[in-house]
Amino acid sequence: MSAEQLFDSAEIKKFIAESLAEDLGSGDHSSLACIPADKRGTARILMKEDGVLAGMELAKRILLTLDPDASLEVFAKDGDRVSKGETMALAEGSVRALLAGERLLLNCMQRLSGIATITAKAVDLVHDLPVKLLDTRKTTPGLRMLEKWAVKTGGAYNHRFGLFDMIMLKDNHIDFAGGIEAAIERTLDYLAANRLSLGIEVETRNLNDVHRVLRYPEVQRIMFDNFSPELVVEGVQLVAGAMETEASGGINMQNLRAYGETGVDFISLGLLTHSAKSLDISMKTVVLS
Repeated sequence: MSAEQLFDSAEIKKFIAESLAEDLGSGDHSSLACIPADKRGTARILMKEDGVLAGMELAKRILLTLDPDASLEVFAKDGDRVSKGETMALAEGSVRALLAGERLLLNCMQRLSGIATITAKAVDLVHDLPVKLLDTRKTTPGLRMLEKWAVKTGGAYNHRFGLFDMIMLKDNHIDFAGGIEAAIERTLDYLAANRLSLGIEVETRNLNDVHRVLRYPEVQRIMFDNFSPELVVEGVQLVAGAMETEASGGINMQNLRAYGETGVDFISLGLLTHSAKSLDISMKTVVLS
């Protein structure tokens, strides 16, 4: 899905409508009390720290939802690296609409830019290596579509979107199923019986698990969960290209490079979403002389 398709989708329109309703309630009485209905004005969207911008297109949709006659003059687009003090856009429209949308607009841009920024930092650490960085499902409920878009904006890739678009047999599945073999064989039977074509990934906790998974060529990807970089190297050598490989668990900015150098195909990082710090972005009135 392209960015334009995403931000014009029914899901995003619903998100904007519900978020505005949550904030506005019976009305923005602060603005209704002191701002004339026909008052129009201009405000600038200002970056207050360095980072990667994400959410400008969403901001435009929020503004147009409140005032279809509004306009947004954009100086920095999603994915751009922006600096503290930089004016990223000028918003013109109904002052009541600008004030009503300010908090939602900024909350979204700050959160999404924070994710894009930490993602870009991670990507920079391994930019010269063939490994691909992935996000996880550790997202804010209701914001997954937007947060995963922000990860892509920062230069990384999306793992599965939800529980429905890929089979991932994690430690709990394996333990409840009675072991790796039972979990995989039941999965293969399930996919055949339901005529489903889904990729299968299996989590492993040690090299013995890796040996056991390798007996099933139907598996697409093998995950090394909480392996040290040294063990990941052994795991990659053991798999020898028979399946895709992924490292996950216990990986952070300090050891990411070491994991990237193991030869693994993918590294999944929950920190891209669950540990992202929102960037400081503000909207300020432009006073015209």
